[in-house]
Amino acid sequence: MQRPTIYIAITNHGFGHATRTAAVAASIQKLFPEVLLIMVTTAPRWLLDCYIDGDFIHRPRAYDLGVVQADSLNMDKDTTKEKLLEIKKNQNSLIASEVNFIRQNRVNLILADVPFLAAPIAKTAGIPCWMMTNFGWDFIYRDWGGEFIAIADWISECYTKVERTFRLPFHEPMSMFANITDVGLTGGSPRYSNEEISSIWKINTPREKTALLTFGGLGLKQFPYDNLSNFSDWQFITFDASAPELPNLLKITNRKFRPVDLMPICGQVISKPGYGTFSEATKLDVPIVTVTRDNFAEAAYLIEGIINYNQHQILTPKEFFEGDWDFLNQRFEQPKKSELIAKDGNEVIAQNVIDFLQR
Repeated sequence: MQRPTIYIAITNHGFGHATRTAAVAASIQKLFPEVLLIMVTTAPRWLLDCYIDGDFIHRPRAYDLGVVQADSLNMDKDTTKEKLLEIKKNQNSLIASEVNFIRQNRVNLILADVPFLAAPIAKTAGIPCWMMTNFGWDFIYRDWGGEFIAIADWISECYTKVERTFRLPFHEPMSMFANITDVGLTGGSPRYSNEEISSIWKINTPREKTALLTFGGLGLKQFPYDNLSNFSDWQFITFDASAPELPNLLKITNRKFRPVDLMPICGQVISKPGYGTFSEATKLDVPIVTVTRDNFAEAAYLIEGIINYNQHQILTPKEFFEGDWDFLNQRFEQPKKSELIAKDGNEVIAQNVIDFLQR
């Protein structure tokens, strides 16, 4: 008998989309072990393995690119534009090759975060495309103006073919998407107890003086590591393999561990605006320190979400990169909203997918 099969298409941009989508895929697999997951992403298999315990097919394909970046904050708009126009030129052959694969593998549903060609691929293959996201790429590119307006129009048109949308928190209006269901926070959950983490990594500083520095898979070229020497009684933790060797900086290079595994022992997470980090920290009630980012339209919505639902400090790039990091001695701002944010996004999306596959 044919296994229920889901094709999970992930935006080719950094690691954040891959990890937040893999967390949902893991929930689907856990609740419905018969399902066959096809993870369509150029993110490395080891990253997906960190979130998905069971078996899956890894199909390394890219049919969008997000934004070409030198690191987690610096964008290359010219190269981004060139590559998007190349995708537009080749879209018919890209769609045709994926439709062929989908039919051969008898896929029942495409679930995407948030590559725009997933929708026309699904339409051509005659199956539904569902999206789960807090923004569309049309929204990001439209904000850049000029030649990006026409690119955004093309992408918006693709998004109108989406049959159902799970809108994550910290979202833009997403007006191009149909049939929207608002869901709670998504993301991974820690796999170890606080005692295990403290023991494995020999961390004995109090939680309020332990901070996780995380700037996504691309890292940050000009990270102000020099400031750490002013806080010798603190323990800083990073996943940046190129970080300097400092007595109070712990570098996690073992791929078995993820930022979310270390968050519960930390008094704060210091990060760029990113949905995955913000969502996982907020799920665990770990305060966020972040830096504003004016040229990336999603950032304003992410920061607004943190201001509303988590303890926080919002810094200017100047304060972060050129300041003395005195913010470590300041109290956090309290969340603006008193009601709690829903944290069941993984499970709600998974259950809807399973209900569809079991029809």
